[in-house]
Amino acid sequence: MQPVAHSIGVLLVDDHQTMLWGLSRLIDGEQPRMKVVGTASCCDDAVATSDSLAPDVIVLDLDLDGRCAIDILPRLLSNEVSRVVVLTGEREERTLDLAVLRGARGVMRKDASAQQVLAAIERVYNGELCLDPQAMGRVFSELTSLKKPAKVDPEAARQACLTQKEREIIRIVVTGCGASNKVLAAKAFVTEHTLRNHLTSIYQKLGVSNRLELYIYALKYRLDAAPH
Repeated sequence: MQPVAHSIGVLLVDDHQTMLWGLSRLIDGEQPRMKVVGTASCCDDAVATSDSLAPDVIVLDLDLDGRCAIDILPRLLSNEVSRVVVLTGEREERTLDLAVLRGARGVMRKDASAQQVLAAIERVYNGELCLDPQAMGRVFSELTSLKKPAKVDPEAARQACLTQKEREIIRIVVTGCGASNKVLAAKAFVTEHTLRNHLTSIYQKLGVSNRLELYIYALKYRLDAAPH
């Protein structure tokens, strides 16, 4: 076996400490082929750590403490060294496609096997794309469209920044038929205070002002539909 020329430096970004611990053990178990050079649990820490370390590969969760990490992808990639593999529980195709259009080289679901995650890190480090054929086809069509070159639907971009919890709360609001915040909070298994915080974030992301406008917006764009 030839000696490893360079150990792949990996930055892990996830707001779940158990996930960070598991990934760290997995990747450090592959030394000297690859090693963890840093971890971060929020968007600001991810940007700062990436700026200081310039890791080879960043393994990135898209939902970081209620904030959409797609927004920070350009900053993470600005050093022209780092490449991003998204490792997420998100299943909305347009959200995952937008991450690729913003620069991610690979997309993996959190139910992927350990060997699939390790292979994705190595493939992306070696300059390959790590996407399933369907995602590759959608992204390729978007990039090569003659009618709308490099244009992203603004409403799709707004909706892509919603977290899974925020999408769940939107569905609860729509089906709640004017129920009180106390009732909605109970259905979402959160406190009323947390529900209000989620609603404020949703209003800002979607450009609506209140629950009535959110209700109309959600019905218009089918945000009340259950995830597939």
